[in-house]
Amino acid sequence: MTVEDLPAYPFRSGIPMQPPKEWAELRERCPVAAVQLPSGDAASLITRYEEARTLLSDPRFTRQIPADATAKVGASADGGVFSRQAATNMRIFEGEGHVQWRRLMAKAFTIRRVDSMRPRVEAIADELIDDLVAGGPPGDLAASIGAVLPVRVIGDLLGVPKDDLHRFSAWSDRILTLTRYTKEEVDAARYEFGAYLAGLIERKRERPGDDLLSELISVSDSDDGRLELRELIISAMAILVAGYETTANMIGKMMAMLLTDRRQFEAVLADPSVVPSAVDEVLRFDTNPSIGVPRYVTEDIEVGGTMIAQGSTVIVSPAVANRDPRRFPDPERMDLRRPNNQHLSFGAGPHFCLGAPLARVELQVVLATLARRLPGLRLAVDPAELRVKQGLIVVGFEQVPVAW
Repeated sequence: MTVEDLPAYPFRSGIPMQPPKEWAELRERCPVAAVQLPSGDAASLITRYEEARTLLSDPRFTRQIPADATAKVGASADGGVFSRQAATNMRIFEGEGHVQWRRLMAKAFTIRRVDSMRPRVEAIADELIDDLVAGGPPGDLAASIGAVLPVRVIGDLLGVPKDDLHRFSAWSDRILTLTRYTKEEVDAARYEFGAYLAGLIERKRERPGDDLLSELISVSDSDDGRLELRELIISAMAILVAGYETTANMIGKMMAMLLTDRRQFEAVLADPSVVPSAVDEVLRFDTNPSIGVPRYVTEDIEVGGTMIAQGSTVIVSPAVANRDPRRFPDPERMDLRRPNNQHLSFGAGPHFCLGAPLARVELQVVLATLARRLPGLRLAVDPAELRVKQGLIVVGFEQVPVAW
């Protein structure tokens, strides 16, 4: 079988709120499936929960794809954001350097610190819903809340001026491209973003504030400084892009899922205490996830009875694994009270998402506030009319029109 004969990945269902048929077919047939990436190269897709969780914790699978890998992920010449070229300094992304970097970053996302941010997130949500109500109905949840709330929250955390936040969406989309933008456009976005952050870092050196970026600068400027300037820039860029893009898209997807079968939203109205578990269930149930988690194999290894050769590119799909009946009873049913919901949407192992506590708080606040403020909320279009963004690593809906 040639690469051209392999199924194209990511799979598309054609129906926004239903998973592609290939998820279940491949998961039941084989835990490791050969697929064709947007670059046109072949890769191995991990489809089952236990294999996926094990692989994500295995140090023999490295986070970023080197230039000489047998397969690249994106269609751009350098393979996109997962390529080694995309990381100016690999020290903070792998091995002991990554462990040290995570220790430094972790204090920004502790449960205690994130909980202290909840009132601010609630205030932003109320403000945005005020604007939504004033302008509608109908309104677009993707534009009015999803595209705004996460970037304002992460901007507050890092100390980015509010007037500059509108610039991050365009930079983020280009950096996270699969096929939508050219390498020249991606390179320009990286340069502009990096230059902006370099200037912001210099301004904060002169006038530090009560924010994470000022804290990181202070640590890096100490006698035992742990981050160089380019590492500071990469860290800030990673936090801004990851903290904005994934949650921004998930807000729209969450509400679309709960409003497609409005009994789910009504369950939240009837019992607001279900909000935390409801958020984790929609994360597990997401049918329009990112491309997954690419890994590069540094040596021959067996996964689920299949040998994967050194130099191969492997994709872990948390979304496919999250519907594995071996781990989740009745996985195709959305259960807002699902117990022991250890989904893989935030990853696992040494690269588990540092921002998971903040993402959960933002999603919980949006859901709880919409339920409180707009109990009559409903989709303003047939769910089949929702349009999925194309050509990007992180996937969401172009619009989520609602009425109330």
